[in-house]
Amino acid sequence: MLGLLLLQVLASCLWLGHSEVVKSFETSCPQFFFREIPPNEALEPQKPAWICQRYKNQYYFATLYDRKMRIPVYSAYIYQPGPGKRPKTWLVEPQLIGPAYPKTMEKEWTLLNRYNVSLEKLSQSQAILHDYKNLTGLNRGHLNPNGHHDDYSSRMATFTLTNIVPQDEKLNGGAWNNYEQQTMIRKTQGCKTTYVIVGAVPGNNYIAKGRVNKPSYLWSAACCMVDNNYIKAWAVIAENDKNQVELLTLGELEDTLTELYGRGQVSLFDSDCPRE
Repeated sequence: MLGLLLLQVLASCLWLGHSEVVKSFETSCPQFFFREIPPNEALEPQKPAWICQRYKNQYYFATLYDRKMRIPVYSAYIYQPGPGKRPKTWLVEPQLIGPAYPKTMEKEWTLLNRYNVSLEKLSQSQAILHDYKNLTGLNRGHLNPNGHHDDYSSRMATFTLTNIVPQDEKLNGGAWNNYEQQTMIRKTQGCKTTYVIVGAVPGNNYIAKGRVNKPSYLWSAACCMVDNNYIKAWAVIAENDKNQVELLTLGELEDTLTELYGRGQVSLFDSDCPRE
């Protein structure tokens, strides 16, 4: 009996800092989606992984990851911007290797040295730091940006490679950054809670000798509660080789993504979010 109790205590201690691969967002971390309804199946890739991104005993966002392309399909979060330092440490997702590995976001070094995971085994399941070395004209682009979070732990949680795509350097530092830092502030005026989904459409080009896909487009959609009677929504899309962001209605973005993905009509939010 004492042994069982010790096991339960140990299990609860191991729970700290989870970032776990789950079977669905509806049952595991639905709080990051408006009315707890995630996007429909039209965005699902051939080899999906649903990740509840958890760091230091708290969920911070949800990511649908494409195991084959080694990039996220989308990350969903609640917009809570605030000042603070930008983290410098990059993390990976042990659970993409297999369920026996830690549910914590970890540094590559920790997995290689403490858990005896080979770099080859890690690289089979996801992008690794080496994939993003020596890029020309591209850099590591957050889908869920650290600047949209108001404390160090929540910003740190965005520094997982499962939330990163190869993004055009000028776009990332230019028009996309302007959208994240300026347009979002303007658009969210009066909003009580803003739900955001940021995604990447796979392209025909790759980095790291074909290991990691370079998206053809980046997109973002938001739906916010102003009060009990008023909900507003907006969206943007950007080609991942131009320093330009196009502002759209939610309906326009969903129709565009329907064409780009080619897997049926895309629905990003609950039907109460205005499409016009």
